[in-house]
Amino acid sequence: MTAPDSKRVAFCTTVDWYFCHHYLALARAVRDAGFAVTVITGVGEYADLIRGAGLDLIPLAVSRKGMNPLREIKSILALKHILRRLRPVLLHNIAQKPVLYGTLAARLASVPVVVNGIAGMGHLFTSESGRARVLRPLVGRAYRALLTAPNVRVLVQNPHDQRQLLRLTGVEPVLILGSGVDLTRFVPRPEPPGPPVVVLASRMLWDKGIGEFVAAARLLREREIPARLVLVGKPDPGNPASVSEDQLRDWGREGSIEWWGYRADMPAVMAAAQIACLPSYYREGLPKFLIEAAAAGLPLVTTDATGCREAVEPGANGLLVPPRDPVALADALELLLSDGDLRRRFGVRSRVLAEERFDATRIHAATLAVYLELLRIAR
Repeated sequence: MTAPDSKRVAFCTTVDWYFCHHYLALARAVRDAGFAVTVITGVGEYADLIRGAGLDLIPLAVSRKGMNPLREIKSILALKHILRRLRPVLLHNIAQKPVLYGTLAARLASVPVVVNGIAGMGHLFTSESGRARVLRPLVGRAYRALLTAPNVRVLVQNPHDQRQLLRLTGVEPVLILGSGVDLTRFVPRPEPPGPPVVVLASRMLWDKGIGEFVAAARLLREREIPARLVLVGKPDPGNPASVSEDQLRDWGREGSIEWWGYRADMPAVMAAAQIACLPSYYREGLPKFLIEAAAAGLPLVTTDATGCREAVEPGANGLLVPPRDPVALADALELLLSDGDLRRRFGVRSRVLAEERFDATRIHAATLAVYLELLRIAR
């Protein structure tokens, strides 16, 4: 078999928008470190953005929902053939399906080094549906079979996931806090005039706490607290927990919340807000929205849940509330809405935490260090 290309790194994930939102900056850093970078993903609207960053792009169809065995095997074999042609020295898989399929395909294609990024355990590890209960132990066994090889490393974004994967596999993952934030794009701004704006930006999924946010907005309106509560993002039809567009429009017409849809200009969204809120009970890694809001100097209100709590020092830069508790959420928001000095104090601390923990430069350097360590071992 032809020797691997020692300067070729490949990323594999299911959809191009997710890669661009969370990992495009890392891929640029890998390119700047002297590697040629190829992105293997489902191609939608972001192909030009990926190619414009100086990265190669290879389409790969991987279903995000459903488990048709023939279709899944076809995806694995297609990825194996891509890897055999491409001959990367390192494959970086992102999210659960690519981690499983990519690690297996890399083994079949003799890729020397595999890095697996698990950015939260996701719907499978929060849902109590019959399907999720059946799949969880199967995924656990697959992790043990695939992720324990000496040429494989797993990256996680919070200590809880680190402990859970250690229990599942017997191998301790590397903890790297999130995918990083560009501190030059997200900067603190003076509070805008008018009623305070509370923003929640994410995919519109029920388990991101969208329903609780709307319920809290209704409570604040009943209490006659002046505020605008804003949802930013769009539904994700590939996820079983997606909120429908009709539902979002209905809430907007009701008047408790505003739905701004998808926004690419997140620094401008942060500049229009006084508070960032994410009442998620999804198995997050470390939500990018929260670290971007911290960099923008906003106080945070989020749940005392895996991934979310890592962005907050309670009482210093934000408030933690129990998951699925709209009353506690409304109380926390009311406290900040009614106290501008507290908002400003929390915002200052948010920026400091972003500089100390979430700076993309630090995150990219830590990830590249994992690459280089594995490549040294593989020689």
